[in-house]
Amino acid sequence: MSKDNISPIRPTDDDARHLARNLIEEARIAALAVVDPDSGAPMVTRISFGLGAQGAWLTLVSDLAAHTRGLCENTRVGLLLGEAPAKGDPLAFPRLSVQAEPCFVARDSALHQAHRDAWLAHHPKSALYVDFPDFSFVSLTPVGADLNGGFGKAYRLSADDLHGQS
Repeated sequence: MSKDNISPIRPTDDDARHLARNLIEEARIAALAVVDPDSGAPMVTRISFGLGAQGAWLTLVSDLAAHTRGLCENTRVGLLLGEAPAKGDPLAFPRLSVQAEPCFVARDSALHQAHRDAWLAHHPKSALYVDFPDFSFVSLTPVGADLNGGFGKAYRLSADDLHGQS
């Protein structure tokens, strides 16, 4: 096999799944990519991120934010999880690039309250605005992901890999 035909993607194993799940559980922020409904161009922003009731992936967004319309009008978004420490080569640290489907959580639902309780346990400062009428929880259902575990450690993961159902 020639060098050009060698895939950089390693077979997904338990170590890769464990690393991805750690990135998910530890994440408090993420980069969110949406399509701008006005221009059709990609738009990336930083969001708060966390796990809600039953391990649901969540963010809390304001109707005033530019990316909220992108979440409303598109069935797929991208997330980047994993922050590099202040020192060292940022490309040497793990990160997870996820394709996800957004779904707004109804404010008057029991699920909203369960997500709110879980959210505030990990994002206590958001108690200042979580109940403002323009704020909503958005669940982000992962469809698949690419894990870069550092140089030479690339993996493709399924939604089941990310949820521990492998």
